[in-house]
Amino acid sequence: MREVDVLGVRVEMPSNQPIVLLREVAGERYLPIWIGAVEATAIAFAQQGVVPPRPLTHDLLKDVLEATGNELTEVQITSVTDRVFYANLVFASGVEVSARPSDSIALALRTGTKIVVSDDVLDEAGLAVPAEQEDEIEKFREFLDEITPEDFESH
Repeated sequence: MREVDVLGVRVEMPSNQPIVLLREVAGERYLPIWIGAVEATAIAFAQQGVVPPRPLTHDLLKDVLEATGNELTEVQITSVTDRVFYANLVFASGVEVSARPSDSIALALRTGTKIVVSDDVLDEAGLAVPAEQEDEIEKFREFLDEITPEDFESH
């Protein structure tokens, strides 16, 4: 398993499909995962520190975990089959719960939990970005700095 950072979310054109982009902490591979608009908004809210007036689903789950003393210790993106990604929430008690990566990432950002990806997933779906293409990644980061959660609302 390799630790990853969440670079952010964006809308892929022309499909208008949101993706979350992860990057290896100690490596050069990026992992794009196509996600739903609701989850993209949840991830963007968490990254931007937006606190809704009432808890959204991921905020509620974080509050439930805190209230019951169940510490989320790791989010694992474990496999990909036919371009569908799978993840596990790993708790301090040793319990593991299967979850969608998008929900897992949204929860991890709210709880400060480490996100790791299996080597097999990175080998299959990861993209190595040569140094000369890093400027494209920088443009993507600038885009992420400017995007707002409202950009993911359905029209």
